[in-house]
This record gives sequence, structure tokens and C-alpha cells, in this order.
Amino acid sequence: QVQLVESGGGLVQPGGSLRLSCAASGFTFDSYAFAWFRQAPGEEREGVSCISSSFSTSTFSTYYTHSVKGRFTISRDNAKNTVYLEMNDLKPEDTAVYYCAAGPQSSWSLPLYDYWGQGAQVTVSS
Repeated sequence: QVQLVESGGGLVQPGGSLRLSCAASGFTFDSYAFAWFRQAPGEEREGVSCISSSFSTSTFSTYYTHSVKGRFTISRDNAKNTVYLEMNDLKPEDTAVYYCAAGPQSSWSLPLYDYWGQGAQVTVSS
């Protein structure tokens, strides 16, 4: 059974930090690319960051949407089948439900992702 389970969300003050985790199971982790998307109330789901697969290489590529560059870092631990999103200097506009997704290649296109997590709420407020 395929599962993506996000954790690490919560309430944080502006300027604070959170680390989201996405634990994957039920498929070959290292052959998939992963992405974090987010969706704020009344908004469309948008890509935040993605990381390439590492099936045939020990290195991988990472991508970030402009608004989070320099503040967010995506990483993956193939030994733990887990993807992370380290979020620093959080701003109120980062408030959203964050979703982990797995697919055959890194992309900002939602339909290209095969598997999705249930989402984790991140709220940035004083």
C-alpha cells in the first residue's frame, strides 16, 4: 500500500522555523522525484520545491519557487525513505496546507505526480 505521511506542521511566529517530513512507503523510494506543494485558503495549489530522483546517481537536483529561495531547503534521505522541507524565516504568506508528492520526474505540474500525502497545516502568525 502506497503511503506518503507528512508531519512537522504547526503554528510558528514570523521569522521562525519548521521542518516538514514526508515518510514514504509502498514504492521504490529512490526511483521517484518528490515535491512539496502548498495550498492557502481560496488559492490554487502551488509548487514550493522539488528534488530529483537518485536511482542512478548519488547526486540530485533541487528546485524552488522564487518566493522561498534562500529560506527553504528540500532534502531526501533514501535510507529512511523520507523527504524533508526545512523552512526558515517564515512569513505570514507561507501559511498554507503543505502537501508532499511523488512522481517520475521533478516538475511543477500537479498531474505528473502519482502519489500525494494528506497535507500538513503550517500557520505563520504572531
